[in-house]
Amino acid sequence: MSDDPTNQTHDTKSPTAASRATVGTTPGSERAAVERIIANQKSFVVRIYARIRFLILRQIFLQEIGQYLPREGRILDLGCGFGLFSLYFAIDAPTRKVTGVDLDADRIGAAEECAAKLGVDNVHYTTSNVLAWKGSGQFDAIFMLDLIHHLPKDEVANFLARVAELVAPNGVLLLKDVSNRPAYKRLFTLALDRLMVGSEPIHYWDPVELTALVEQLGFTVKRHTINDFLPYPHILYVCSRVSV
Repeated sequence: MSDDPTNQTHDTKSPTAASRATVGTTPGSERAAVERIIANQKSFVVRIYARIRFLILRQIFLQEIGQYLPREGRILDLGCGFGLFSLYFAIDAPTRKVTGVDLDADRIGAAEECAAKLGVDNVHYTTSNVLAWKGSGQFDAIFMLDLIHHLPKDEVANFLARVAELVAPNGVLLLKDVSNRPAYKRLFTLALDRLMVGSEPIHYWDPVELTALVEQLGFTVKRHTINDFLPYPHILYVCSRVSV
């Protein structure tokens, strides 16, 4: 059942296994890429964190997200953290040119170190607050994984407007974030987020509200829930802009 019964026209089902099978590398090589990324983190603590993140956004979820990324071109990962997913998608398609941006200089340093160890030369990292960062040129795809709910609510509209300017004609903006419903899933996710970030503001958006915000920027938005065995209210927003 959709998390958004009031706006069914926007909701889509998760891709089938058959459609996912045609996208990306083989399951074995995908799993191997994840293990290599984890193994080459700079410390035991970061390796544990990386494994947890890849458990939360596990293989099937990465395939669902990755199918919307072009196999070549410029890709932007905003709020990249340790660079786990930018590295994954860079390894998945070496013809992608991936840029990762994050506020935490230590995490960016760790991402650069891991990329060097792995010999991945099609990914570049920069330290900056995503709310202020201004990229050079446009990107064929931009993705943000669990970033929006960590941003101040009153700054999200302006932030998304700036991000929209970075999306190339016929490009795609992918937002994987957490819904505010159902309540028990929201509370479960909030408890884990509080363990990670303490008392900083967290706002889980209503899917209808966030969809409308992105549509106002000229995107067509399709969204679907990503069902998990853990009670996370994952939603993937696939935001397309077609040139005229």
